[in-house]
Amino acid sequence: MKRIGQLVLLLITSTLLAQQQRPKLVVGIVVDQMKPEYLNRFFNDFSESGFKRLLKEGYNFQNTHYNYLPTYTAPGHASIYTGATPSIHGIVGNEWFSRRLGKDRYCTDDADVQIIGNAAKGDDPMSPKNLLSTTITDELRLSTNFKGKVIGMSLKDRGAILPAGHFANWAFWFSKTGSFISSTFYGPSLPNWVNEFNEEKHYLPYLSKNWELLKPIATYDECLPDDNPYEGKLYKADKPIFPYDLKSMYEKNDAGVIRTTPFGNNLLEEFAKRAIEKEALGKDDITDFLTVSFSSTDYVGHILGPRSIELQDTYLRLDETIADFLIYLDKSVGKGNYLLFLTADHAGAENAQFLKDNKYKVTNVEPKEIAKGLKKFSADTFGDDLVLNYSNFNIYFDMEKSKPKDLI
Repeated sequence: MKRIGQLVLLLITSTLLAQQQRPKLVVGIVVDQMKPEYLNRFFNDFSESGFKRLLKEGYNFQNTHYNYLPTYTAPGHASIYTGATPSIHGIVGNEWFSRRLGKDRYCTDDADVQIIGNAAKGDDPMSPKNLLSTTITDELRLSTNFKGKVIGMSLKDRGAILPAGHFANWAFWFSKTGSFISSTFYGPSLPNWVNEFNEEKHYLPYLSKNWELLKPIATYDECLPDDNPYEGKLYKADKPIFPYDLKSMYEKNDAGVIRTTPFGNNLLEEFAKRAIEKEALGKDDITDFLTVSFSSTDYVGHILGPRSIELQDTYLRLDETIADFLIYLDKSVGKGNYLLFLTADHAGAENAQFLKDNKYKVTNVEPKEIAKGLKKFSADTFGDDLVLNYSNFNIYFDMEKSKPKDLI
């Protein structure tokens, strides 16, 4: 199996190393779909206080790999925080086919709990029930006799729930209503500070203005032109070019628009700061753990691609967001009192047509075509369609049809 490099940055301040003390707060950051090469491609355009600070003051682990497929959001987050692989922790995809249920199941679905907060239609009840291994956050809760707090958050439910583990005080994720929500797995109602944050509608200032380039256009020379044939269109924009009229997009859709812009990361940082303040994280000698998963990078990467100016602008803005968050941690928790790591759950492939146009022999094959081919091969070879389901890059054989043919 091809092994794909994974980015891991660890920031431990010199005071912590010298004293060999427990950190008051551990902060785990996952940047959804961040390829390690972005650190090199955009390096000259980063500030000195964000990614560069992590590289200069911390450790950069480069010889790290994924040993499983597929590398999606859910198995990535589960693997990071359990230290195990999908065959052990059970999260084999964002969704997968269940033989018992006879249908697909979502990674964090839980029909035994209820959603709490201002949820939208389609926001299903969630919990870490399907995660079979304990997480580092679980072990922290156990080792401190449940005195250390664990809080997880993300724009995505799976990016919040799986890192926070089974014993978390809370996991929060974003709804297209504009609110952070949770489920009764964690408590009967949202904490007051979350309700207050939601009522303040922090997303509105971001969606009341255009998405303009952060820096002069000449800065983005690591990307393809702003208008190129390899990009999708953001919320039916006429062209994938700057500036983007976010106010119009919001008025025609919902607050979920912010997830597909770099400002979704800013919103999450604001929420993280509020959690640290209101939950008093890192304020005593019992270690707390905050997990933060920045997801806007993934939305932008999927829609507009890894060579887009929009993607580079998202990372330049994320660099500023991380710099601001580090400064906040220095002041609120104290430099030398926290440990922070940053990694990615998976990367992102190049656009197949872009590679083909640049003389790389490659063909983009749709999953439904793979399934069709497998079924035809089975019928031609064994005289029957033995493929019960093909999804998530996995083949599920029809066991009842296969038994008489001595294939199992």
